[in-house]
Parts: sequence; C-alpha cells; structure tokens
Amino acid sequence: MDMLHSAQDLRAVVGRWRTAGLRIGFVPTMGNLHAGHYSLLRTARERCDRVLASVFVNPTQFGPNEDFARYPRTLDADAAGLAEQGCDLLFVPETATLYPFGTEAATRVDVRGVTEMLEGAFRPGHFAGVATVVLRLLNLVQPDVAIFGRKDYQQLLTIRRLAADLCLPVDIVAAPTLREANGLAMSSRNQYLSPVEREQAAAIHHTLQAMRESVIRGETLAQIEANAVAALDASGFRTDYAALRCADDLALPPAGQRDGLVALIAARLGNTRLIDNLAIDNGVG
Repeated sequence: MDMLHSAQDLRAVVGRWRTAGLRIGFVPTMGNLHAGHYSLLRTARERCDRVLASVFVNPTQFGPNEDFARYPRTLDADAAGLAEQGCDLLFVPETATLYPFGTEAATRVDVRGVTEMLEGAFRPGHFAGVATVVLRLLNLVQPDVAIFGRKDYQQLLTIRRLAADLCLPVDIVAAPTLREANGLAMSSRNQYLSPVEREQAAAIHHTLQAMRESVIRGETLAQIEANAVAALDASGFRTDYAALRCADDLALPPAGQRDGLVALIAARLGNTRLIDNLAIDNGVG
C-alpha cells in the first residue's frame, strides 16, 4: 500500500487508475482506526476495483471546547491495519493541502436543513466543518463511490445532501454500524471510556431498542422520547437528546407515523460524548 501526502501525487495515481477504466472507492477517516472503519473498506472493495482511504483530523469540525487536541493520532497503526485489509492507497494530507488559505479564511460549505437540529444544535459549526472537508476530499480524489458509516447518521444525511445539491458525480454508500459484543457502537472515542464505563455505555443501544419496541406498540413519540431520556439519566448519563425523527431528512414525524423513522441518541458518560441510532421501519431496523 502506498502512502501519499501531496495532492499532486494523489491525482497522478488516481488518474492512472481512471485511465485504466478502474472503479474507485474512497473511505475518508480521521484515523485511530478500528474494526468499524475496516468494515467500510470492505464495503468499498465489494463495489470497486481500487480502494483508497484518507486520514486527516479535521480542525474545522471541532468546537472550541471539544477534543481536537487530544483526538488520538495513530498513523503507524492505521497504515498497518489498512494495508492488512487490502487498501490500495492511503492519503495523509497536511492541513495546508486541504486549507491552502488557512482554516479561518477557508471557504465553507453550509448544508441547510438537515444540519440544523440534534447534533447541529449541540455542536454549532460542526457540520459546516464536516461538509467543507468532505467536499475538498471528494474534489481531490474524485471517486466513483464514497463510504460512510450509519453510526454518524446525521453526518451521512448531510453528505448525501451535499453530493446531491452540488451535483457531485459520486455514489454515497452507507455501511452498517458495527457493535461491540454488548451492543456499544464502535467508535474511536470509546477508548476514552474506562472498562466499567464501556459496559455502562451499552445502555445506549438498549435504550434505542426499547424506543423501537415502544414505537411498534403504538406509544406516543413524545412519551417514548421522555422515557428514553429518563432511562439514560437513571443509568448515569447526561443526555443531550433521545429523539425519533423521519429517517430521510430528520424532520419531526407527522402524527401517527410508525415506520420510516430513526431513533437517535447523544449522551455523555463521564467525559465522553457518545452517539448512536437505530432504524425503525415496520418494526425492522
């Protein structure tokens, strides 16, 4: 597996692939990779002839009091894992490559609507940073397919809206959430958790499952959300939200809707903020 740092070298390699008629898959990451990331790579490999990944801890998607400085940087381990998983190319850009005029003066992308609630309300500016860096990476790589995980569901919808609205010639593919044995969604931030907190964090997935079962039983959505918050708070979390929304755009569901929904949770355990979601569609998700 080659590792490249410059946009010029990246474009040269991808250009040769494209000239050869090869289908190109792309997995953008912030590094500190785990089995969930590698599952994205496998999803890309199933659809493409060549697969490349990127590692870049994007400063513009972190708020002033968030964990940019301490976000784990494990490039050597990431590169070894990607090579073992059959990645063809790893792109590791410098900040100046993606933000040639600096992050403060950078042109930003504001995806309206789907970014304005839930995570967008609790993390102002986060999705503008995500959309900005993803657009830059997609412009550099110009893949046929880009893979994103369903765990970051609002991010996935944001990127799909970005690609559709700006007419980007890329297929945005969602990969399933991988979970620990206790149901905890795999995440780089899980390593912030103590062993006791890792077990405690399984309550998020259990609460999502309870929300789905309550929808199927016909309970009111407002009561389901209130019960979910109460259950999480009783389990030691500080809950930002437990919400039921329309799966296609995160709008508030019309009265009586019982399928095509998604349950979403964001909650803090100790110093770690965790997010997860579960699809609700005729009782199967």
